Amino acid sequence: MSKRTYVLIHGCYKGGWIWKPVAERLQAAGHTVYHPSLDGCGERNHALRKGITIASQAREIAQLMFMEDLHNVHLVATSNGGNVAMTAASLTREHIAHITFVDAVVLFPGEKLKYAWPDDPDKDIPYENDGISTTIKSQDFDFGVPPEVQAWEKARATRQPEQTMNGVIEDCGFWEHQWSATTICCTKSPNPGESHQRRAHERLGSEWRELDTGHLPFLSMPDELAAMLMD
Repeated sequence: MSKRTYVLIHGCYKGGWIWKPVAERLQAAGHTVYHPSLDGCGERNHALRKGITIASQAREIAQLMFMEDLHNVHLVATSNGGNVAMTAASLTREHIAHITFVDAVVLFPGEKLKYAWPDDPDKDIPYENDGISTTIKSQDFDFGVPPEVQAWEKARATRQPEQTMNGVIEDCGFWEHQWSATTICCTKSPNPGESHQRRAHERLGSEWRELDTGHLPFLSMPDELAAMLMD
């Protein structure tokens, strides 16, 4: 298999660190891997401020690809990182070889993040916030990871830039183009759920894959996920 370049995008309350187990496996196979923390997230949480949006985070990823002279990129995103990935891809179409959405939220223009959560009865109520960031939401779902791994993940969780969760998705032009894409659905994850992911899958004409795990497959099934990404 030819060597690839991967750019891995994390979701809410996380940072690039969440991809470490998968990144290590991809690198061990000889691939080049970038898994940056988005603006205001992870170790960059000290930079939380107004004005950080899905679009601004996507522009950073586009700049990363330009500055690092990346081409034929395999762009991979999970959860709300799916919105960042599709926006970044629309800015750098000539750099993208393939997009993989891993249990990801992929919204249409004018939608908000809560539209992807089928179990949330308060879709019109913004996520709790202080005007700059949203409160870390406690979740009792079965993520498929041992208690010590879940504790490791929770210890690193950081507040999320408010507009990346409560803002409306702009029309970045993503849906006007054809993409080589894969959708990986985690069947034990209630959110964003299969119906949301199938909507984007059908619109994209992507390859459909499944993992029998919860919303943190990079921690619960890193071997299987890495193998799918390299397939």
